[in-house]
Amino acid sequence: MIPELAVVERDGFAESRHFGTLVALAADGSVAFAAGDPSAPILPRSSVKPWQAVACRSVGLSLDDAGTAISAGSHTGEDAHAVLTRSILLGAGLSEDALGCPPDWPEDVATRNALIAGGGAASPVRMNCSGKHAAMLAACAGQGWDVAGYLNPDHPLQQRVRTVLEDATGGPVTHVTTDGCGAPLFGTTTLGLARAAARLVTAPAGSPERTVADAMRAEPFFVGGTGHVNTLLMERVPGVLAKGGAEGVLVAAADDGRAVAMKVIDGSPRATTLLAVAALRFLGVDVSGAGDLAEVPVLGGGRPVGRIRLGADLSALR
Repeated sequence: MIPELAVVERDGFAESRHFGTLVALAADGSVAFAAGDPSAPILPRSSVKPWQAVACRSVGLSLDDAGTAISAGSHTGEDAHAVLTRSILLGAGLSEDALGCPPDWPEDVATRNALIAGGGAASPVRMNCSGKHAAMLAACAGQGWDVAGYLNPDHPLQQRVRTVLEDATGGPVTHVTTDGCGAPLFGTTTLGLARAAARLVTAPAGSPERTVADAMRAEPFFVGGTGHVNTLLMERVPGVLAKGGAEGVLVAAADDGRAVAMKVIDGSPRATTLLAVAALRFLGVDVSGAGDLAEVPVLGGGRPVGRIRLGADLSALR
């Protein structure tokens, strides 16, 4: 039976239930808590971006903290994100026409409304994965690799991504497919994802892994954006790295290697940050600064009439 991770309550009525898998690791790498089978295959979606950024850096790409953070991020398409993405491409002698991700509107509502009011259009540079794609293109240009085919799973860069991920997770890729942005997506497990996050934050200073981890925590705005929960969690809980992915995936790690990873089986992300905060607290991480991220209200007429709470199978995390 798949464990119950979270329950949506409206005036005491259990309106919805989220099931899935969650694993929490102690600083020594041992499993401190697990709900479900953490060795079952999952598609990590955008939670894997930090290791795609590591792969780019490991083949010679050098970016500042902001550039490294956006290469590992899922940004909200704000103007600063678009400017930085174009700058990465320009530094490699490329234009945004080289981006292989699909056109999209900014996720940030104010930015989207301003673009529409100004007669703008959806574009690849506003897509939340454009920073990653720009970094991949720049890494390929620096190596003299084929730029046009950078999204082919057999491309040297994507093979490097696969190797980096397998080394970080400690296990083989479980499935190969295509992510929503068009990049190759390599399957792993929740346990592998948690182990990879622990290794990312505890890697030696100056290594590609540690450089990516430090940049994400130094520039959380470029990992997400205004109001983005990953950004807020990193801003409010010093030392914690967080990266979510589509379809209910999230990984987070404290600076000493305590880590949590999860996959919500129905694909909803609405409880993932709450679950991460609860798991980090269970591990002994000081999450007192998380504030309202630890509580998700259910609204009725614009006012709280309920909440999302931990599911029955996570009683230990309370």
